[in-house]
Amino acid sequence: MAATVATPVTPTEPDPDRCGSEEENHGAEAQEDSTRQQAGPAAAVSHSRPSKLPLSRIKALMKTDPDVSLASQESVFIIAKATELFVEMIARDSLVYAQQGKRKTLQRKDLDNAIEAIDEFAFLEGTLD
Repeated sequence: MAATVATPVTPTEPDPDRCGSEEENHGAEAQEDSTRQQAGPAAAVSHSRPSKLPLSRIKALMKTDPDVSLASQESVFIIAKATELFVEMIARDSLVYAQQGKRKTLQRKDLDNAIEAIDEFAFLEGTLD
């Protein structure tokens, strides 16, 4: 019996039969490169760790709730990931207000503006007071 070994083939030139033009493909690659460069070392860390937040601290915070006696690793990870996504979303929405003020640094007023303007953040109204 002969064994066959499959080797992946990566095209060196864009396939004209694929969706999108060559300019679009190069534009997407350039955008990915610029995103990686802007993110810097933090982007490298995110690929090596499943969560950017310390899971042990998340678990400790979860256990402060009297209704929680045990927290599985899966639930801790899900809470950590949801928290990361929430922080990313509110930061991006607040960044819009910082950029309108021609600033690169988020300020409290940017968070306040995002909370007031976006319905998804209505539950946060009055929490920063």
